[in-house]
Amino acid sequence: MSPRERQTSDFTALTRTVQEAGLMRRRYGYYWTRFVLLTFALLGSGVAFVLIGHSWWQMGLAAVIALILGQVMFLGHDAAHRQIFVSGRWNDWASLVIANLYAGMSYGWWMHKHSRHHAKPNQVGADPDIDSDVVIFTTENITKVKTGFGAWFAKRQGYLFFPLLLLEGVNLHLSGIKTIFGRSPVKRRPVEIVFVTLRLGGYLALVFWLLPVGMAFAFIAVQFGIFGVYMGASFAPNHKGMPIVPANSRIDFLRRQVLMSRNIRGGRFTDFFMGGLNYQIEHHLFPSMPRPSLRNAQPIVREFCDSRKISYTETGLAQSYGIVVRYLNKVGLAARDPFQCPLTAEFRSVR
Repeated sequence: MSPRERQTSDFTALTRTVQEAGLMRRRYGYYWTRFVLLTFALLGSGVAFVLIGHSWWQMGLAAVIALILGQVMFLGHDAAHRQIFVSGRWNDWASLVIANLYAGMSYGWWMHKHSRHHAKPNQVGADPDIDSDVVIFTTENITKVKTGFGAWFAKRQGYLFFPLLLLEGVNLHLSGIKTIFGRSPVKRRPVEIVFVTLRLGGYLALVFWLLPVGMAFAFIAVQFGIFGVYMGASFAPNHKGMPIVPANSRIDFLRRQVLMSRNIRGGRFTDFFMGGLNYQIEHHLFPSMPRPSLRNAQPIVREFCDSRKISYTETGLAQSYGIVVRYLNKVGLAARDPFQCPLTAEFRSVR
C-alpha cells in the first residue's frame, strides 16, 4: 500500500468509527432551542435598551449585547458548516438570517474566507487567516517591515494582538460590507444587502435616536470592541502558534487538520464560551458534525491519533493565549527564512 493509500485508509477508518457512534446525526432540538433563546435574548436586550434610556448603565448592556452576538455568530458558524440541517439550502438561509440579519455580518464573505482556511489551515499562500495585514503571522513577511514604525510594532505584535482585537468587530463588519457592495461574486447578494442594511441601519438609528451623541458613540464602541475581542479570543487559540506549512507541502487530510490545530481543555463553560471551537481538531476533521457531538468525538479522535503516532495538541485556554503571544513576538523579531516545521516537512514529497 502506498503512503497516500495508507493515509486515506486511516481517515476512512476514523470516519467509519465516528459515524457508527452516531456522532454525525442532526441535533435539531439543540439547535432550535439555541435559536429561540438567542432570539429572545436579542429582543430582551432591545427592550432593556429602551427602558434604561439616557444612562451610562447602557455601557453594561452594550457589553452584554456583544457577548450575545458572539453566541449568535457561533450559531451562524454551525449553520454555515451544514451542522444544523440536512438540507444545504436550509443551512444557507439559516446562516443568512443569523449572520446577516441578527448580527449584521456578511455570510457570503465569511464563508468564502473560512472555507479556504478549512481546506489548508496554516499553509502559506492558501490560508487567508495567516495573510499579513496589521499582524504578521509568518516570518517570510517580516523582511517587509525592517524599519520604522512597522518594525517597532512587529517586535511587539504579540503583546499588542489582543488589544488590537478591540477593532476586530469593526473590521469584520466592514469586510463583509465591502464584499456585498463590491464586485466579488456573492451568492444571494440582494438578500445579503437587504438583511445587513436593515440590521446595521436599524441598530444605528435606534442608538442615535435614543441616546445623546456622545453616549451613543460610547455605546457602539463598547459593543463593537467587546464583540471583536470575544471573537478573536475564541478563534485565535485554535491555530496561531501551530506549525506553518510551506506553500509547496503536500499533506494528507487527516494529518493536515490534526497537526495544524490545537484543542482547548475545559468543561462545559469552555464549550459554551468558545462555541465548541475548543474542539478544533474534531471540528476540522468533521466540519459538519453538530457542535454537541464534538465533546463525544474527542476521545475517539485522540485515541485514534495516539495509535498512529500523530501529534494531538491540547492546552488550557490561558496557556494557549500565552502560546499565541510568544509566537507572534517571535515572528516579529525574526528576519530569517520561514520556519520549517519538522512535523510537516516530511510530507513535502508525498504525491
